[in-house]
Amino acid sequence: MSEIAYRFYILKDTVNFLKLNKKAQTWAIQRKDTFTIADTHWSYAYYYKNDEIYDKAYQHYNEAFQNFKFIKEEYKMARMLFAMAFIKGLYRDYAGSEVQTLQSIKIFKRLINNEWLYRAYNHLGLLQIDIKEYDKALFYFNKSLEYFSKIENKEKVYLASYNNIGNVYLEKGLYKKAIETYNIDLKNKVSLVDYATLIDNKALAKLYLKDTNEIKNTFFKALSIRDSLKNKTGILTSKLNISNYYKYLNDTINAIKYANEALILAKELKNGRDYLASLNQLANLDIYNQKKYFDRYIEFNDSLVIAERRTQNKFTRIEFETDEYIAETKRLNQQRIWIIVTSIGGILILSLLYFLRVQKVRNEKLLLEAEQQQANEEVYVLTLQQQAKLEEERINERNRISAELHDSILGKLFGTRVNLGFLAMAMQPETQVKHQSFLDELQDIEKEIRDVSHKLSDNFDSSNVNFTNIIEQLLKDKSALGNFKYQFNFDENIVWKNITEITKVNLYRIIQEALQNIIKHAKAKNVILGASIKKNVLQITLQDDGIGFNTEKKKKGIGIKNINSRVVKIGGTIDLLSEENKGTTLVIKIPL
Repeated sequence: MSEIAYRFYILKDTVNFLKLNKKAQTWAIQRKDTFTIADTHWSYAYYYKNDEIYDKAYQHYNEAFQNFKFIKEEYKMARMLFAMAFIKGLYRDYAGSEVQTLQSIKIFKRLINNEWLYRAYNHLGLLQIDIKEYDKALFYFNKSLEYFSKIENKEKVYLASYNNIGNVYLEKGLYKKAIETYNIDLKNKVSLVDYATLIDNKALAKLYLKDTNEIKNTFFKALSIRDSLKNKTGILTSKLNISNYYKYLNDTINAIKYANEALILAKELKNGRDYLASLNQLANLDIYNQKKYFDRYIEFNDSLVIAERRTQNKFTRIEFETDEYIAETKRLNQQRIWIIVTSIGGILILSLLYFLRVQKVRNEKLLLEAEQQQANEEVYVLTLQQQAKLEEERINERNRISAELHDSILGKLFGTRVNLGFLAMAMQPETQVKHQSFLDELQDIEKEIRDVSHKLSDNFDSSNVNFTNIIEQLLKDKSALGNFKYQFNFDENIVWKNITEITKVNLYRIIQEALQNIIKHAKAKNVILGASIKKNVLQITLQDDGIGFNTEKKKKGIGIKNINSRVVKIGGTIDLLSEENKGTTLVIKIPL
């Protein structure tokens, strides 16, 4: 039924076309036959377009597009987009027309449809002429020629690109190039209407070059052809060009005559562009009625702009209302799906709330752990300070005992030994020998006490002993846990008491974290921990012979991040060197 209706239209029987097309569409809607719904809208659109009722044509093209889109008929989708773009171009909605043309081009490219790619790029070029983007227009026309060259049945398609390129050169003032381009097209087999267009344009280019030889005959030849074909739009163009010809000859009477005829025809055809051109021509030719024509020009131009804007808005409203209708249809068809989606959404929201709750608890726990760690560090600092005080007191006590032994007890022993020496004079020889042995023993006791006193009074750095002892104890504990042997190499020249407690606390935590990583990941058998100082830079080196890893590929874990954070905190730098199966070396440098 849809096909029969279209055939009636081709036979110009619009009564039967409208009757049967409506019946076909009603049946298609009842049976939800999307293809035929789209097809009948396409027929309506074609009918209204040829009748120049463009808003209705656009509405039906849009309906057809939406239905073809639903069943993924890509070629027909692209055809509808191109048809809508053409109508928008007529109403100077250049941006909207360009967007829809480009959308159709994407589809035609996927389908490798060279004929419609040629048409689409040719249309883009025409849009650029209207907005005076002549170089861009040439680019699109040349692209259209590329696709035209790939068309298999070229005789079925009129090549309009050369005529259009000639028009671009005409607008740019390159009249010789325009004539050369028109001549290329004239060598081809063209229809009478296109032949008339080409010779008319060529004659106009010659007029602009002031080459009036034979152009009068050419202008009137084109007019005669167009008149015989009843091509009113072409006749209008011819009359405007002939008016320009007579204007060039200063034949004002004939120039005004043909301009007036063009004005009447433009008004009859409702051709706003040429109506304005006719008014402009008359305003320049008829000095007595110049103001009248200019006023009419301004008034009509303003009303034309308003009308075009209204039509553009109507196109936008058609698209919007169609989209609304489709959206409503989808909403009704998918109501059950939305209920399911809503249910799933509710579950997801509850899950999210649960997750946020768990995350909050976890964050609170992490915060508590951080506070606890800070408290532990503060306790550690206090412990170190307390140990330093205890050690200081211990040293003072040792010095006191040393002084007591040296100054008091040794003096008394020495005095007792001297006094006993004087008693030896009154003793028997046998007794003297025994007496002397006791004196020697007393002297040995004095020597031992002196040695003890000296050892007690020896000066050493308690802070060095304390910190190194703590680190060594840590290393010893971790080696037992990780089942590895350790070597402890600390430079004796490091004055730990001059290093801040914060630095020492962070060093302790860094070494602790690094050893923990060795236990968890490295599978090491031997670990070497060393500390040295050079040019006022403290260097801590921790080396293991474990499995190692690729430092470029492996992501850094929380342990390494903690170490980095602590090194930055104390103003240091860190180097992590590792290779697979070759162990790992951690080097930390801290300027003091």
